[in-house]
Amino acid sequence: MKNSWVIMLLGVWMMSCSTTKYSTAEQVVNVSFVQINDVYEIDALEGGTSGGMARVATIKNQVMAETPNTLLVMAGDFLSPSIYNSLKIDGQPVRGKQMVEAMNVAGTDIAVFGNHEFDIRESELKERINESTFEWISGNTFNNISNVATPFAKVLNGKAYPFPKYIIRTFKNEQGQSVKIGFISICLPFNKSSYVVYTDPLSTAEMLYHQIKDSCDAIVAITHQAMEDDIELAKRLPGLALIMGGHEHDMRMQQIGNVWITKAHANSKSAFINRLRVVRKANQPSVVETTPELKYLDATVEQHAPTQAVVHKWSAKAAANFASLGFNAQRIIMDKGEPLEGRESFVRSTSTNLTQLVVRSMEFAAPLADVAIVNSGSIRVDDVLKMPLTEYDIIRTLPYGGAITEVDMKGSLLIQVLNIGLQNRGIGGFLQYSESLQHTGGQWVLKGLPLQDSATYRVALTEFLLTGGEANLGFLKLNHPSITQVHPMSLSLSDPRSDIRL
Repeated sequence: MKNSWVIMLLGVWMMSCSTTKYSTAEQVVNVSFVQINDVYEIDALEGGTSGGMARVATIKNQVMAETPNTLLVMAGDFLSPSIYNSLKIDGQPVRGKQMVEAMNVAGTDIAVFGNHEFDIRESELKERINESTFEWISGNTFNNISNVATPFAKVLNGKAYPFPKYIIRTFKNEQGQSVKIGFISICLPFNKSSYVVYTDPLSTAEMLYHQIKDSCDAIVAITHQAMEDDIELAKRLPGLALIMGGHEHDMRMQQIGNVWITKAHANSKSAFINRLRVVRKANQPSVVETTPELKYLDATVEQHAPTQAVVHKWSAKAAANFASLGFNAQRIIMDKGEPLEGRESFVRSTSTNLTQLVVRSMEFAAPLADVAIVNSGSIRVDDVLKMPLTEYDIIRTLPYGGAITEVDMKGSLLIQVLNIGLQNRGIGGFLQYSESLQHTGGQWVLKGLPLQDSATYRVALTEFLLTGGEANLGFLKLNHPSITQVHPMSLSLSDPRSDIRL
């Protein structure tokens, strides 16, 4: 009997030792992020073989099957620019509504602002926010209400929920052990819309990081800014677990010290699967191991049926709208050739093969014009277009369309307009013009001859440019005294001048 008691007590002691050892041992929690950024198309591109929100949803579900702690993250630029933003469906402007619905069904968890979110009106942005089912974070971007920087907010059932500057989420493993991961977000102050104000991105990120670092096992930054700024952020905050960024459109993956920076291809042609292994030990700082994986969303990835149903619904509405304007979105107009450079950072600062193509099409539509001019802000695709090129690509390149207007103007006015176009480098008022026109030696030369102040030139311009609505070109209107004639134009779709996209 005594021996039985000894054996029982020994067993209890061993169990006690085992429990103590388990509580002080390594605790491991795995967390994965499916990251996309700069997504303007809900449907697949390149003949349906690349990208699409339905493939994004599939990847999230696949990763979640292996790691239950999985979040789908959108690192900015998804409401604009989009071909849908030029459409009215059921009498209402779309303005990103199709994207929010697709993101909701695809299972998006977190989104942050990109600069293009502020292309649309304040009221439209707030409508999209209220329609979203995912969480927003906004560290340095605020709503300008009566000159007061106020957090943007989601309104549900009449109650406003301001966007947090950061969030801290708890993730558990199968044993119930938990870790806390903090998320901070910043956006470059590129879009100077009147209803938005910014604080400095990098200093804001530093402040938020130090504010929450003692409350987290790891901190992830979700950014929308230039790669060089993400690199600087990684240098300033070497303790970050990961920077998931956007803005460039072409894939970026770079490690600065221990900090990985990841940016997927635009339009969900790829996604990053960023896996974090967070290791906790008693009385020791947590250790985070980050492993990024680039995943191409090609034809080998199945399309998530519920998300694809949303895509089909919106695609059908858009196709009907395009057809009413005389477009066949699926028709191929160029089947081979070099990729066309349409990224905003290039289009608004220099001539590219895409801008040259647009100008040449204007010259074709208006063969009697001496020179053709288009504002770079009309070109909204903000992407590199690969062959084959379809009418859909043309529509999304020039979503707002508009007529080509031919006017006779004095050389003095033409020179003034062209000089201001140069000064507008970096914004939508930077002008693209005929290759026969050159700026050399401080003067403008057309077909080998300097422009003369007193001479009259026939100029083809986008309709918008003659409204005075472009930056620093408010004087350029049809009633300007140096515009001596406005040439008549048919509004029939048979006249290619009736729409720059025809």
